[in-house]
Amino acid sequence: MLNTPTSLSPEVKKLVEAIEENPQKKSSDRDFDELSMSANTARRQFKKQFGMTFIEYARSRRMGMAFQHIRNGKPLIESQLDSGFESGNGFRDAFTRVMGTVPKRKDQVRLFTAKWIETKLGSMVAIADDHALFLLEFVDRRGLETEIEKMRKKFSAAIIPGSNEVLEQLEEELALYFEGKRMTFKTPISMELGSDFQREVWALLREIQPGETISYKDLAIQKGNPNAFRAVARANGANQISILIPCHRVINTNGELGGYGGGIHRKDWLLQLEKKMRDE
Repeated sequence: MLNTPTSLSPEVKKLVEAIEENPQKKSSDRDFDELSMSANTARRQFKKQFGMTFIEYARSRRMGMAFQHIRNGKPLIESQLDSGFESGNGFRDAFTRVMGTVPKRKDQVRLFTAKWIETKLGSMVAIADDHALFLLEFVDRRGLETEIEKMRKKFSAAIIPGSNEVLEQLEEELALYFEGKRMTFKTPISMELGSDFQREVWALLREIQPGETISYKDLAIQKGNPNAFRAVARANGANQISILIPCHRVINTNGELGGYGGGIHRKDWLLQLEKKMRDE
């Protein structure tokens, strides 16, 4: 399982960028020399930050592309060759090590892509399929890796590093949001991870306008059960798509900020940013 680094060192960032520039390339230790960096230092930092070596990360990126090709109906042999494998057995073995399953027909596989996004409040990890965003969290949120593992198991899916159209749209919109130039998002989201009750609460959260706040009690009233404010608070805390499902806009009845999985300092910063955009 991918680890969630709090930030990327310059060496690791340079390696990730090199992979993204040519994800089909079969990476090796020679890449360290080409990038003018110490192989041992870079390898150690990559392992520490991602929980896997540079070569394993590059291989998972290549396997992710092969996975996409299979899903799009491309013949298995073409996906194999495009990934740099001359041997079918070698391709299947590598695929199984990375994905946890052998390559199958396009209707039997599900792939999620994970991308690290830098913001003014720290790094975030975003996970999406080709259609919608499923998770967006600050990487230092407590229990994040458990959330990601539960997600993987729920959908019996593979999660690989990379990017797709959903994540690229999200990154562009987040950049504008944090610059105070955009208050709303058009990135498609999925709330499949929640229960019926949670999804109903999350839908109400999306109706709260930027620059506005609501108490847990008033949110429960909107839900139709004034006495359910504790359940509403739990559903709020279970939200895994930060900012786009704006759980940070829910505060205590007495006006205090209340809790926030990303940290109270971030909650306050987001509310101040949105208030400023609203008033401009």
